[in-house]
Amino acid sequence: MAHPKELLERHGLQPKQSLGQNFLFDDNILARIVEAAEIAPEDAVLEIGAGVGTLTHHLARAAGRVVAVELDDRLIPLLQREIARYDNVTVVHGDILALSPDDWFGDGAYKVVANVPYYITGAILKHLLGGRSKPRVVVMTVQKEVAQRVTAGPGEMSLLAVSVQFYGEPRLVSDIKAGAFWPRPEVNSAILRIDLYDEPRLPLAEEAAFFRVVKAGFAQKRKQLQKNLRSLGLPRDEIDAALARAGIAGTRRAETLSVEEWVRLYGVLYRS
Repeated sequence: MAHPKELLERHGLQPKQSLGQNFLFDDNILARIVEAAEIAPEDAVLEIGAGVGTLTHHLARAAGRVVAVELDDRLIPLLQREIARYDNVTVVHGDILALSPDDWFGDGAYKVVANVPYYITGAILKHLLGGRSKPRVVVMTVQKEVAQRVTAGPGEMSLLAVSVQFYGEPRLVSDIKAGAFWPRPEVNSAILRIDLYDEPRLPLAEEAAFFRVVKAGFAQKRKQLQKNLRSLGLPRDEIDAALARAGIAGTRRAETLSVEEWVRLYGVLYRS
């Protein structure tokens, strides 16, 4: 494919800063992303942020079916022309946060591959992981700092880390040099892979209540768990008793808890 800059100039277009557009064009990195997702001919893939189609080309050659979603209406005609040779790609114009993968994949298995604006990484992960029909694998280009936060362990956990690790196992696959994008971003990037668990930790109907507990625990970073959890509206002695039964010291801080400990604490508070 032509360089994204050449493609856009050919159509009288410029990247939209408001959409955080940084187009990935390095063929070696694009191939590495497809390899990281372990795309096979029988796979159905949801691509988010198809842009000018550089990653779409690689996905179309590897997967059985690709649904390529792009928000910027200016890029849709360009994208359709660039991938016209492939009959296994469906281009969708829309905001992924307002769309459901169920519409394209139903209850079937699918993978997500995405090069998305970094400012909506968290929102997209929440939308995908918290949905009814979850992907089997998510591979995304993200800000390196975000990848490090998502993959952190107890002692450096965050609400984002718990929100991802509740659903699956994340790992930082590799770094991406800034020169692989145009325009060149000002932050370091990485390829993040999340393998979702076959069985959920909790029923879907209980996830909202579980995350209320987690958010309460992280409400004020410097405070101890026993104090932060009072925002749940439960009596202090009830919170202290629940922590004791869960085997968690009330003097600990939220960032030291593993996802398993959060699930155990939630169970003691609301399931026993």
